[in-house]
Amino acid sequence: MIRSLAKLFSSPAAEVPPVRAPEGERWYVIGDIHGRRDLFETLVEAIESDDAGSAQARTTVVLLGDLVDRGPDSAGVISLARDWATRRNVRLIAGNHEEMFLESFKDAETLRHFLRHGGRETVLSYGLAKDRYAEMDLAELQAVMTEIVPADDIAYLRAAEEWIEAGDYLLVHAGINPGVPLDEQRRSDLLWIRERFLRHDGAFSHVVVHGHTIFDDVHDTGFRIGIDTGAYRSGRLTALVLEGSARRIIQAVQFDDGTIGIERNGE
Repeated sequence: MIRSLAKLFSSPAAEVPPVRAPEGERWYVIGDIHGRRDLFETLVEAIESDDAGSAQARTTVVLLGDLVDRGPDSAGVISLARDWATRRNVRLIAGNHEEMFLESFKDAETLRHFLRHGGRETVLSYGLAKDRYAEMDLAELQAVMTEIVPADDIAYLRAAEEWIEAGDYLLVHAGINPGVPLDEQRRSDLLWIRERFLRHDGAFSHVVVHGHTIFDDVHDTGFRIGIDTGAYRSGRLTALVLEGSARRIIQAVQFDDGTIGIERNGE
């Protein structure tokens, strides 16, 4: 099902020079999935169809991090991402929820924090029964996580990149610290920053495409583009397509009747 969106991007806050993706390339940038394998699977199919029906180009898919937590099937999201990467150039950027997940295997306090912010759903998605989970202390849960989470999933998340340049665009999970050169950015800012980045109203070295902060729809200020549309709670997962100077949107959407379809804009 394809329905038109009411709008594309919000009006830029200020005039900025035209920006471009690398010549001859097409980039699909996907926002925070947060355990919604159902939306992700539908979006994968739509992207494959879109790419097949478009002019020939070198195609790259970028997942902006936060594959896990909050939604019901983080294990399924990781499995699908890994499988897709065997057939397509799919690159993963590290998100703060992946960082919490990975650190939870060795640090009890991080595990406690992780569980409070959607990690419970991630652990259960690997097949742990709810009643057994409820009986465990943190040490027991850490031991079980080591047993039920495949080493290949852990290695896949650990290999995630911190940021990716795509022509005049910078792709990153949370954002960047304004005024700090790209090669001096701290990992903690790239994965966690919010207010300092969001309040900045001037140009960056690139147009920054980011997730991490939820917006009702794609949020374009002219200097940054937020594409986390809150999939786990809104039922709307966004892909931003960058090609030449053009931008367009493909979204997997769960409608009121429970069905999942595709909405497009910018074409």
